[in-house]
Amino acid sequence: MDWGRFAQQMASMARDLLAQESVSSTLDRITGSATELVEGCDAAGILVLHGSKAESLAPSDQLVIDSDRLQERLGEGPCFDAARKREGERVFRIADFTDEQPRWPAYAPQAHALGVGSMMGFLLFTEDEQFGALNLYSRRAGAFTEASELAGWLLASHAAVAFSSARTHAQMEHAVATRHVIGEAMGILMGSHHLSEKEAFDVLRRFAQENNIKLREVARRVCERGSLS
Repeated sequence: MDWGRFAQQMASMARDLLAQESVSSTLDRITGSATELVEGCDAAGILVLHGSKAESLAPSDQLVIDSDRLQERLGEGPCFDAARKREGERVFRIADFTDEQPRWPAYAPQAHALGVGSMMGFLLFTEDEQFGALNLYSRRAGAFTEASELAGWLLASHAAVAFSSARTHAQMEHAVATRHVIGEAMGILMGSHHLSEKEAFDVLRRFAQENNIKLREVARRVCERGSLS
């Protein structure tokens, strides 16, 4: 492992991550970097768990999607374990899928049938009931070494920060857009019904509650139609 070259590549990746314009492009850059930077990595993806449901983000290969679906169906697997742990193990490495794997007796042989030879998983984040892990796959047994694991862990550490930053930025943009559309809807109601600002907001809120519709969607309806009807 040429750590000097790796450090230069990591620095370049870090700059690229900050330059991405969306959460999706940030995740694509993360999984793309994994296949470029980690020796032995043929495919990479981010698995997010919503309770027992799995979501595959930025998969670089169909193999990632197939593995995630298999783990969701079976309810077991190293990616599930990596993505479930708030404390304790944050890295998993399976050297050879032809060997018996007592921790994942159902997943391992079926994953091998999909074409997985070895893999690693790194916890990225935990947030309420959502957990995420960066998972790296090789079609060869024994492809990942201790150096590969260290490189993957360093990549995952950068990825976690970039992912969190991208999501925070997206959430802020969403909040600003929501405030804007609500404010525009309130202005329409104030002008057409001679309401005060508080009265207009109460009309929107009450309509949303009575009809079980999100406030932003009610506001968008008013902006599009000029009224609640």
